[in-house]
Amino acid sequence: MPKIELKKGTIKVNELLKQCLPPTDFNIITTKDNYITITRQSGKAFPQGNIKGVVKDSLGIDMAGVNIIIKNTSRGTQSDLDGEYTIIAHPSDTLVFTYMGYKTQEIAVGNRTIINVVMLADATALDAVVINAGYYDTTDKERTGSIGRVTAAEIDKQPINNPVEALQGRVTGVDIVQNSGIPGGGFKVRIRGQNSLMSGNGPLYIIDGVPYDTQSLGSRFTSGPIIPNAEISPLNAINPEAIESIEVLKDADATAIYGSRGANGVVLITTKKGKKGKTDLIVSSSTGVAHITRKTELLNTQQYLEMRKEAFANDGLTEYSEWDYDVNGRWDNSRYTDWQEELLGGTANTRKLFAQVSGGSNNTQFLINGQYQEETTVFPGTYAYDRITVNSNLNHQSRDERFKVVFTAGYSLEKNNLPTQDFTTTAFWLPPNAPSIYDEAGNINWEGSTWTNPLARLPSKYIQDSKSLLSNTVVSYSFLNDFEIKVNAGYGFSQLKGMATSPHTIYDPAYGYDSGASTLITSSGNRAYWITEPQIRWEKKIGSNKLEILLGSTFQEENYEQVSIMGKGFPTNSFINNMSAATTLTILDENSTNYKYHSLFGRVNYAYQNKLFVNATGRRDGSSRFGPKNKYGNFGALGAGWIFTEGMNLPWINLGKLRGSFGIAGNDQIGDYQYLQTYSIQDYSYDGNIGLLPARLYNPNFKWEKIIKREAAVEISLFDSKIALSTAYYNNRSSNQLVQYALPGTTGFTNILVNLDAEVENSGFEFEVNANVGAGNNFSWISSFNLSLPKNKLLAFPGLENSTYANRYEIGKPINIHKLYELKGVNPETGLFEFTDFNEDGEITNDGDRQYVADLSPKFFGGLSNTIKYKDWSLDFLFQFVKKNGYNQYRYSDPPGLMGNHTVRVLNRWQQPGDEAKMQRFTTGANYEAYLAYSQFTQSNGIISDASFIRLRSMEIAYNLRLGKEGSNNCRIFLQGLNLLTFTKFKDGDPEQTIGFIPPLRKISFGAQLHL
Repeated sequence: MPKIELKKGTIKVNELLKQCLPPTDFNIITTKDNYITITRQSGKAFPQGNIKGVVKDSLGIDMAGVNIIIKNTSRGTQSDLDGEYTIIAHPSDTLVFTYMGYKTQEIAVGNRTIINVVMLADATALDAVVINAGYYDTTDKERTGSIGRVTAAEIDKQPINNPVEALQGRVTGVDIVQNSGIPGGGFKVRIRGQNSLMSGNGPLYIIDGVPYDTQSLGSRFTSGPIIPNAEISPLNAINPEAIESIEVLKDADATAIYGSRGANGVVLITTKKGKKGKTDLIVSSSTGVAHITRKTELLNTQQYLEMRKEAFANDGLTEYSEWDYDVNGRWDNSRYTDWQEELLGGTANTRKLFAQVSGGSNNTQFLINGQYQEETTVFPGTYAYDRITVNSNLNHQSRDERFKVVFTAGYSLEKNNLPTQDFTTTAFWLPPNAPSIYDEAGNINWEGSTWTNPLARLPSKYIQDSKSLLSNTVVSYSFLNDFEIKVNAGYGFSQLKGMATSPHTIYDPAYGYDSGASTLITSSGNRAYWITEPQIRWEKKIGSNKLEILLGSTFQEENYEQVSIMGKGFPTNSFINNMSAATTLTILDENSTNYKYHSLFGRVNYAYQNKLFVNATGRRDGSSRFGPKNKYGNFGALGAGWIFTEGMNLPWINLGKLRGSFGIAGNDQIGDYQYLQTYSIQDYSYDGNIGLLPARLYNPNFKWEKIIKREAAVEISLFDSKIALSTAYYNNRSSNQLVQYALPGTTGFTNILVNLDAEVENSGFEFEVNANVGAGNNFSWISSFNLSLPKNKLLAFPGLENSTYANRYEIGKPINIHKLYELKGVNPETGLFEFTDFNEDGEITNDGDRQYVADLSPKFFGGLSNTIKYKDWSLDFLFQFVKKNGYNQYRYSDPPGLMGNHTVRVLNRWQQPGDEAKMQRFTTGANYEAYLAYSQFTQSNGIISDASFIRLRSMEIAYNLRLGKEGSNNCRIFLQGLNLLTFTKFKDGDPEQTIGFIPPLRKISFGAQLHL
C-alpha cells in the first residue's frame, strides 16, 4: 500500500486527495503517525480513460481557455489555442465545460474517448464577451454601435496577402474591389458608400491603436504602368497570419470617438498577443499555384482575317497598304497564337513559411512571430514578390494588477520585381496571326520590323523595395478603485523605393538605338508619423446603475516626402541602375508635406439595470489642412440600446435588442495645403534662372465637410442562440462638399477648391443571419449569411446645370454615375450606330446628348459562408455575390476592322442593308462616318455590361492530425483556395477586372501547421 507523509501545515491533504481521486474507487485513511494510506477498493481499477476533443463556439471558431472540470472534483484542464483539450476521466465521470459569456455544459463520459463540444452564447451573460471598439472595450450586450468583425480563425483559412481581402463577402456594408492581380497591388474599400464628391472616401485604419495611412507611396512614373494608378497598398506590409481580429466600425456611435478621421468608417486591426500558459510553438508552411480566373473569347485567325477583309471591302479599298502586314502577305495567314495563353496563361507559384512562439506567466506574457513569403506572376519572364514580416508583443502587469504595459511592434521588408508594363492589353488586341516570339535562332523576332514584339520588353523591369515599421506602447495605472490613467504612444515609418529601367535593347534594332537611348526612372516615397494619446477613465457602479466616463487628447503628426527622377543616356547598359552615370537628369516630381492633428475627445456611457444603455461621444478636432479660422471642428454622436427581452419569459427568444444612433462627423481627407496659395517650379529656366508658377489660389474660407449619420437596428437571438438575426437601416448625409469650382480663364487659374452646399446621401439596409444548422459529438455545421442593399444619391448641387459638372452629376442620381450617349442600335440601312438626339438639334454632340445615366455602384452585395466539421475533418467555404454593372472591353477599343483583335461578339455585325445586328459594319478607319460612329459608341451605354457575379471566394478542407500519446500536439493539414469558381454573364474576362490590367487570380494552396 502506498503511503504519503504529511508535512507540517498540510493537515488537509486527505481532503484534497478525496477531490483528486474518485471516492468510489479508493479508500483514503489518515494514520496516527502522520501518514495517509490509500487503498484501492475491491474490483476497482485505476481509471484509464484518455478523453480528448475540440471546443468551438456556435460560429465554428476554436475557443481557447475553456475550463473543463470533472464534476464534483477539482481535477481539470483548459482548451488550448486551437480549442483542443485532453483529460483523464473514468467512464462514470461527467465533464463540465464553462466559459464566461457561454452556457455551462455537462456531458457524461461513458465509453467515449472523443468529446467535441459547441459552446452556446448565454444571452444572460453577453456582457462578458468583450469587443474592441477602439478607445474603449464594450460588450456584445452593451454595444450601441454597428461593428462588424472577422476573427483569426476566418482569416487563417484563406490564402491571402492583404488584410482587407479577409473582409470581402464577410462584413455587411463593406464593398471591396481589388485593382489588379499583381502581387503587392491595392484595393478600393468603401464602408457604406461614397460620402464625398472629391476628397478621400477611404476608411481610417487603426493597427494596435496607431492610425495607419494607407495612401500609396507609389509613383505614376515607375509603378503606374504596371499597377493601376500606382496604388500600392501599404497594408501589404501587414501579415494576415499575425492578426487576431479585424473590427469594422460603421455608424456614428461606433466611429464618433475618432472624430473627423472616422467619417468614412474605421477598420481596427488587432495583432495577436501573448497569453499566459506553457510556451507554444507554431510552425506552418504552404505552397501553391495561381492562374487568371477567366479569359475572353477572341477571334481566331480565320474570323480575324474575315473581319479585316470585310472592312476593306466596306470602305471601298481594293488594295492593302504596305503596313497592313496581317493581310498583305507579310505575316503567315495560317498562323494562330492564343496571346492570352501566351502572355497571361502562366502559373504563378506561392510559398509561405510562418513560425510563432508565445507563452508567459500570470504577470508577463510574450509573443513573436515571423513569416517569409514569395509569389511569382503569370507573366512570361522571371518576376517575384518577396515579403518578410516580424511581429512581437510583450504584456506585463504588476502583482496587484494596477500597473500595466503593453508593447507591440511589427516590421516588414518587401521586394517586388515586375515588368514595367502589364501584358493584358497586348494579349487582348494583338492579332492572332502575329509572328512568333522567337526566330529560328532563339532570338527576339522582329519579323522585318513589322511588329512590336511583346516580349522584347522583358529586359525592362520595375523593382520596388519597401520597408515598414509600426510600434505601439500602452501604459496604464489604476488608482482609487474607480480611476485609470493611460497613455497610448505610437511611432511608425514607411519607405518605398521604385526603379524602372528601359534599356535600348527593348526597341527594334532597325531603329539604330544604342545605350544613349536607355532610361532609368527612380522614385522614392517616405512617410514618418507619431501619435500620443493621454487618457483618463472613471467607472462607478451604484446599485443597478453603471456610469463610465472617458476623457483624452490626441497629438498626431505625419511627414511625407516623394521624389521621382529620370536619367537618360548611359555609357553602356551595365550602368543603367546607376543614376549618376546618366548624361541627362530630369526631376519628374518632387513634394514634401507636413500634417498635424490635435483633438480632445470624451465618452460617457450609462447603463441601467443591465438592459438600457446610452453612449454619448464628443470630439473637437484640429487639422493643419484648413485655414486659420476653420482649423477646428466639433463632432459627436449619441447611441442607445435597449434589451427588450430582459425580464420576459419567452423560451424561444434568448435575446431581443433595439439600438440606434445619431451623430455628426467631418472629413479632412483633402490633401495638405489645399487652402494655401502655392507655387510650382518651372521645368525650364529663363535667362539662367529657375522660375516659380502660381499653382493654387488662397481660400481662407476653406471648411470641413460635414456628415450626419443615423442608424436604427434590431438584433434577435432564437432557440438557445442557434439562430441570430440582425437588421439595420442607416442614412448618412454629407454636406458642405469640397469641389473644384471653375474660374474664368482671365483669372489665370482654371478652378479653385471651395465648399458648396452640395449634399450626398448614402442609405441602405443590412441583414445578417447566423445559424447553428446541426451539432453533435462528432459533427457541427455553422452557416452565416449577410446582405447589403446600399443606395447613393446626390440630393443637391446649386448651379449644377451651369457648371463644369453638368455632364458628370445629376440631382437624384448616384454620384458614381457616368453620363453617356444612349445607343439606339445599328441603322439597318446605313449599318452605323445611332444614338438618341436628346436636344433634338439634329446632331449628336457632347454638350447636349450625353444624357444616358449609367450607375456602376453595386445594387446589392453579400456572402454566404459555411463551416462543416466531422471528427477531425473540416470544410469551410464562402460564396461572395455582387449585383452591379461594369465596363466591357469596348470602352477603350478601336473600330472592328482595324489591325487589332476583338471579342467574338463583333461577328454579329451589319453586312448589307436590312440587317439587324448588334455591331455596326466593319471599317479600316478610312470611312470617317463609321469611325466617328464607333468613337461615339465607346462613350455610350454600349460599353456597359452586367458585371454581376457569384464567386466561390474561398474554400478550405483541413484535417487535424493529433500527435503524441496525450494528443496535446497536433498537425493541421489543409488545402485552401481563393476565387475558385465564378458564375457571371460578363463576357470580357473577370467581372472585377480593371480594363488593361490583369484580374484577380485563382489561387490553390496546400500546407500544414504544426502546433507544439
